[in-house]
Order: sequence, then structure tokens, then C-alpha cells
Amino acid sequence: MLGKRWVVQLLCVLVSLFMAVPIYLIALAAFTSREALNQFPLPLLPTSLSGETMGTFLRSTGIVGGLINSVTIGLSTVVLALAIGLPAGYALARYAFRGKDVYQLGLLLTRALPIVVLSVPLGRTFLDLGLYDTSYGVTLLHTALALPTTILITSAIFLGVSHEQEEAAMIFGATPLAAFVRVVLPQALPGIAASALFTFVLSWNEVLGASILTLGRRTLPAQLLATLADSPLAFRFAGGLALVLPALIFILIVRRYLLNMWGTTLR
Repeated sequence: MLGKRWVVQLLCVLVSLFMAVPIYLIALAAFTSREALNQFPLPLLPTSLSGETMGTFLRSTGIVGGLINSVTIGLSTVVLALAIGLPAGYALARYAFRGKDVYQLGLLLTRALPIVVLSVPLGRTFLDLGLYDTSYGVTLLHTALALPTTILITSAIFLGVSHEQEEAAMIFGATPLAAFVRVVLPQALPGIAASALFTFVLSWNEVLGASILTLGRRTLPAQLLATLADSPLAFRFAGGLALVLPALIFILIVRRYLLNMWGTTLR
């Protein structure tokens, strides 16, 4: 038993290193002076720290605006996806209706179609609706991409919440809405947080749809895709760090609501 526990701990450390080392190297390169960055081999410990590269990158045209657009669209996508996905997931978990299995399969199949196939129809539709080059249009697209997973995750979470507890609350006088808010929602909060985390990261990393549907109000990934292709190496590292940090901050905010595989709350 003790040996198995050590193996699990070792695997956790290896996975953490696998994710943390690239982030550390990107951050180190982003805050290293350009002269030191051209040295070979590059030292693994900070020796020539400088904020010049990151400062110049943040002052570049469209970077701060793209960062604001990405955060705004990401948070809006989380709110909209949960507003639609929570009721749908609850209905799947609590009610039996004709075509339920086909509906769940259809949710998965919507992710099987590459977005590049839909690029021309999407652009034409958003132009006709007046949503082209707007944050609202990109939010709607990202919500549509995130909804299938949001619905399926919340449905699985609600299945794990005892229906008897909800019925007991209604027997003692609670309305169905009050029973949901006071009994079901607190127990489902970790799963909802996981769904929100997935939705935000999906919106933050999505670049193709944002590039197709925007020109002047691009998200940060779309802006970097358009501007960093011919930029110096130092600015590419700065762009990579700018893409990683906001997602990490969001993960740190919601991590306290997540459950690990043994059902204990992460602290």
C-alpha cells in the first residue's frame, strides 16, 4: 500500500514537472535580456533579468487591447455557457424523455466537425447579422464550442447528487428552485468549477474562429498569430508568457472548488 502511494506521488511530481518546466523556461526567456538570450548554452538559472522585452511587447500595437478582449470574451463565454448548460445538464440528469441518448450523441458529434469547414458560412452569417468584428460574435462562437462539454460535465455531476435529498427539501416546504439552489448546487459546485475552467481555457486558446470573425477587435491569440510570425525570438517568448499567465491565474482562482479523484477538496 505504501509503495503504491509513493508511485502515485512520483507520477504527480513528474506530471507537474512536465507542465511547469516549459512555463518556467518561457518566463525565464521572456525576462532575459536580448543579449543574454542569444548565448549558448542558455543558463537555466536567472542571471541577466530584464523587463525590456516584456515592456516593449506590452506596448506593441494591439497587445493590451487583445488581452482585454480575450479576458472579456473568456469570462462572458463562461457565464453564457453555464447559463445554458446548467439547465440542460440538470434536465439530462433528472428527466427521462424520448431521444435522450440520441441527443447526447448529437452533442458529441457537434465537436467532430472542424471549425475550418464552417469558416465561410460563419463569416457570411456574422456579416449579415452585424456581429462581424465584435466581441459578442466571438463569445457566441466560443459558447457554441463549449456547450457540448459543459452540458455533459454538468449532467454527470448532477447524476452524482442524491435525488432523495432534493425531494426531502421540497417535502419540508422548499420550492423546486430553492431545493436546487440550497441542496443540489452546493454539492455540484466542484463540477461546475471544472466546467467553467474548461470553458475559459477553451475560449482563451481558440484562435482560428477569432481570426476569421475579427479584424480590429481580435483576441490575444489571434493578434499574436498575426503579428509574431516575423518577430524576434525574444518577443515570441514574451507572447507565449502573456498567453499562459491569465489562464494560470484563472485556474488558481477556481482550484479551491475542484475535487480530486478521492473526493477531497484541494487547498
